[in-house]
Amino acid sequence: MSARTAKFVAMSDVTPLRSRVSGPVLIPGDDGYADESAAWIQNFIHTPDVVVGAASAKDVIEAVRFADANGLAVRVQGSGHGSNVAIADGVLITTRRLDSVSIDPKTRIATLGAGVPAGAVIAAAAEHGLAPITGSSGTVGIVGLLLGGGLGPLVRSYGFASDHVREFEVVVANGELVRANAQEHPDLFWALRGGKGGLGVVTEVKVELVELPTLYGGSLTFDTEHIEAALRAWVTYTETADPRVSTSIALLRVPDLPFVPEPIRGRTLLAIRFAYTGDAATGERLAAPLRAAAPVYLDDLGEMPAADVGRIHNDPPNPTVGWVSGRMLEGFDQDFVTTMLGFAGVGKQFPFVAAEVRHLGSASLKDVPGGSAVGGRTARGTLTVVGVPNPELLASVIPDVAAAYFEALAPWIASENNVNFATAFGSAKDYEGAWPVATFARLTEVKKMYDPKGVFVYGVQTALS
Repeated sequence: MSARTAKFVAMSDVTPLRSRVSGPVLIPGDDGYADESAAWIQNFIHTPDVVVGAASAKDVIEAVRFADANGLAVRVQGSGHGSNVAIADGVLITTRRLDSVSIDPKTRIATLGAGVPAGAVIAAAAEHGLAPITGSSGTVGIVGLLLGGGLGPLVRSYGFASDHVREFEVVVANGELVRANAQEHPDLFWALRGGKGGLGVVTEVKVELVELPTLYGGSLTFDTEHIEAALRAWVTYTETADPRVSTSIALLRVPDLPFVPEPIRGRTLLAIRFAYTGDAATGERLAAPLRAAAPVYLDDLGEMPAADVGRIHNDPPNPTVGWVSGRMLEGFDQDFVTTMLGFAGVGKQFPFVAAEVRHLGSASLKDVPGGSAVGGRTARGTLTVVGVPNPELLASVIPDVAAAYFEALAPWIASENNVNFATAFGSAKDYEGAWPVATFARLTEVKKMYDPKGVFVYGVQTALS
């Protein structure tokens, strides 16, 4: 429960709000309440006191003012990818109806509604030979990604996704709609680029696109007996990788289920993902050492339209039960591989469908002019596990095994995390650890400045109270 007190909200209480809001305003028992509250990650059933399906910035303003007047906390849900706890009180504002996409090909600026998924921006930008810098999944909400920084398959070429934000339109705690950019509300602009939630409700964002009609990308998949050789070769490769090459690995335990394609069904595999933002001939040359690392089982690496960038990680396209947790890495070496395989290697009892490592560096190390609140800026890699979609294991076995896995890899784990990769927070200390100490202290001050009464809730509320 939030610091603000949950209360029974009757239909008579929300009737005035319904008259001022164009989207749906629903309370428990109303038709459509469960669907409006549902998240893409289906682990949790949300039961807020009120859910407001915002169809405009004005709807958001009215919802925030209603919550403040009634002593209710405000939470926000776009795609619902980041849902990691059941919401049981307050006002939940859903932004999926704010789905406008407008692109100016001359300035390369995309103006995006808060509910737009990354895939829609990728598709629209590709029509002009442009591309947004996004995460690995096209179904993730673009605003949620940007608020946490955003690390994707082009990270070493273009840095964090939030580095390309030029302006936020946001409703702050007093119900005012403000623009936060380098000139207006620069402190809030700094905080929104990486500070994640609890600062306001973003209704629109402007991002600068990059010129990228094609890239050389995809994945190389290695069968069980070649996993260790290919993984060790990849670690060696990263030591001298071209700064415009972004790679990652995923150790996959593919379930033996009918809907899984036959070539990978029921297998333990290693996927090396690759993205180079230059010409195909150079990309093929740069990828050659990875192709030669071991016999390749499946080769899906070549020149591709930038619109197909989601194919590199090939994340699930449909809502699901899931459990994800991650850390940032100071680096990784052959001893790291030995330890990783000791937990997640072939024949080990490891209740995860994927154990992933991403190589960072180059552009991701460079902050934007004026700075940003991104956590993990100095990291050289990321470490992530994705639990098997079994509800019986999600609450007990999977978190315990993940904790042991991270403990074993502690010598390589960075002291700070990134809020998008950390996902679930077990304590205020975990939450604070998603940023450098000085960054979190400044975030706390910005939070107090724009939300002195604690209207907005995110993460471990006590961490910012």
